[in-house]
Amino acid sequence: MKRWVRVGIRHLFLFPFATLYVFPLFWMVMTSIKTNQEILFGSFAFPKQIHWQNYLEAWETANMRVYFLNSIVVTAVSILLTVLVSSLMSFILAKFRFRLRNALYSLFIIGMLVPLQSILVPLFLQMRALHLLDSRWSLILSYTAFGLPVAIFILESFVRVFPDEILEAGILDGCSPLRIFLQIILPMSRPAVASVIILSFLNNWKEFAFALIFISEETKKTLPLGLYNFLGTETNNYAGLMAALVIATVPVFIMYVFLQEQVIKGMTAGAVKG
Repeated sequence: MKRWVRVGIRHLFLFPFATLYVFPLFWMVMTSIKTNQEILFGSFAFPKQIHWQNYLEAWETANMRVYFLNSIVVTAVSILLTVLVSSLMSFILAKFRFRLRNALYSLFIIGMLVPLQSILVPLFLQMRALHLLDSRWSLILSYTAFGLPVAIFILESFVRVFPDEILEAGILDGCSPLRIFLQIILPMSRPAVASVIILSFLNNWKEFAFALIFISEETKKTLPLGLYNFLGTETNNYAGLMAALVIATVPVFIMYVFLQEQVIKGMTAGAVKG
């Protein structure tokens, strides 16, 4: 009985905070199925009739198909590179002892402190020198580089606590370091890898500054740029804008639903063990 009382009090305390976070999403979805007239005369009222055509109009008017595909490609490739490079570096930093190991780790951690705005101009000049402007690779490489510090911080803290006896057993069985990494380290690091994936996905999916500076060709623009252009051309189409925002939010929601358990495990394990 005491346990149920504690749970009830806890839920009662957390309910206002949950409402505070959920209400904007609920309002955005509700607004996306209303007409512009209903939004102007009653922005918080329920729609008299559901207008699903807002989504079709937003998809076609804002050219969401091209922007959506570009965002998926850029985000997926950058996440793959981030996970691959950060997991390998974390394995090396956590389980190998070599000179300048601490300096190398500190260098990656310092990357977490670098403001994005401070390197936009040098990075633009570098991408122009490499002839990568108006290319998806300019975004992929930038997202990967900025995702590595946080990814290495999470994964290194997670891998560091693995018992050395497990690795020694793999060596006795004739496993190479690469095989140990692929068959032992990566499977055991799934919670931390899930945390890296969801954090990288959130950062890359909504990133705007790099995309605005590096991409000017319409067919290479990502979803945030598409929404920005839609807002500029369809100033009074509030229903269409909300529908476009819902479309852009759905992948984030799906990603978190499928990985939320692993993300919680990875973040808590990294916090305690690190």
